[in-house]
Amino acid sequence: MANVIDTLYERGFISQTTHDDELRKYIESGPATCYIGFDPTASSLHVGSLVPIMSLAHMQKQNHRPIALVGGGTGLVGDPSGKTEMRKILTLEDVGKNILGIQKQLSNFIDFDDGRALLMNNADWLTKLEYIPFLRDIGRHFSVNKMIKAESYKIRLDSEEGLNFIEFNYMLLQAYDFMRLFEMEGCRIQMGGSDQWGNIVAGIDLVRRTSQETVFGITFPLVTTSNGAKMGKTAKGAVWLDPERTSPYEYYQFWINVDDSDVERFMALFTFLPMDEIRELGNFTGADLNGAKAVLAFEATALAHGTQEALKAFSAATAMFGHREIPKRMLPSSSIPRGREGIKDDSTPQSSMSIDELAKGEPAFIMLEKLGLAESRGAARRLIKQGGVYVNGKRISDFDYLITDKDLVDGHILLRVGKKKFYKILEI
Repeated sequence: MANVIDTLYERGFISQTTHDDELRKYIESGPATCYIGFDPTASSLHVGSLVPIMSLAHMQKQNHRPIALVGGGTGLVGDPSGKTEMRKILTLEDVGKNILGIQKQLSNFIDFDDGRALLMNNADWLTKLEYIPFLRDIGRHFSVNKMIKAESYKIRLDSEEGLNFIEFNYMLLQAYDFMRLFEMEGCRIQMGGSDQWGNIVAGIDLVRRTSQETVFGITFPLVTTSNGAKMGKTAKGAVWLDPERTSPYEYYQFWINVDDSDVERFMALFTFLPMDEIRELGNFTGADLNGAKAVLAFEATALAHGTQEALKAFSAATAMFGHREIPKRMLPSSSIPRGREGIKDDSTPQSSMSIDELAKGEPAFIMLEKLGLAESRGAARRLIKQGGVYVNGKRISDFDYLITDKDLVDGHILLRVGKKKFYKILEI
């Protein structure tokens, strides 16, 4: 099996590493233990967290042991990295609720059973620290001159708000985490975003000074879209991993709508499909590339929400926007449905009407209210007037548009309100 470092390089995960040769030898010497910290500032992670999550999953797939460290302690302080203003300071209650949500989402990507991976909370040791002993035993190993040269501190020092003393301590706390995980779990690798380089190096130096041992750091590049936007940010805000915040269907649509030039890179980062298949995408264009986007959306949704939700989202997208033909030679390892067989639109609310009922017809604004797509007939009229109602994908502009059997396509009529609400009327 290939060294996991090679896998991470090949798939575009690695920005920098420390002690390159020693790191490779450590990985090859047997199962390694690595960790990444996750900030509990919200009850859900988002798409911007996927690079670290997927890197831990790759480590586990190659028989190494990942630790997901939730920053219950550091979250009470706030990490200044990548920020020009102070983060909101959370309460213990906030952090506790957020950790439960994060744990659930991580479990979709990483297997925590039988000690194959660990979920830990740095509040377990940080909240018990005594200040004077911490300064004597840990603080004495840190040079203020070096600390203020770290990129994360420089940004804040140059900002209007500046850097406060609470945040100045953050590097010491993260370094202390690495030391504790090394001592408790034999963890020798810390991974994180490129903005964490200074904090990771500080932890490596602390372990060297306190234990005379070598530990390692790996950082990831900041992933942006082809137009330079931060990954996971849309006009509506973050794309969350929590299905209550971003539904599986919306999540699927996020990936469907990525730019053509991002498909191959995102396929390498956000799916487990083989790289030799992903590299073949360079030979596809046009409609075929749209098929590749469907595969990306299906695989990413299956990882975050399960295969059944991915199938529902795929079927709903097919019902709304038409079937995307995906060549069998394209990404053959994907389990996405290839033909029209097996596509079930389980996620689309639906009901049946006889052909006689349909032949009589019903004004659109009445139909919308009856089917629960609008709160009232007045609301239905307003929706139609605003251009938010579609019949079989075509916008209607007359609120008394008559929906009849003439609107049947392949035995059904698809109604859509806005981007999210849709309803299927089946002919019986």
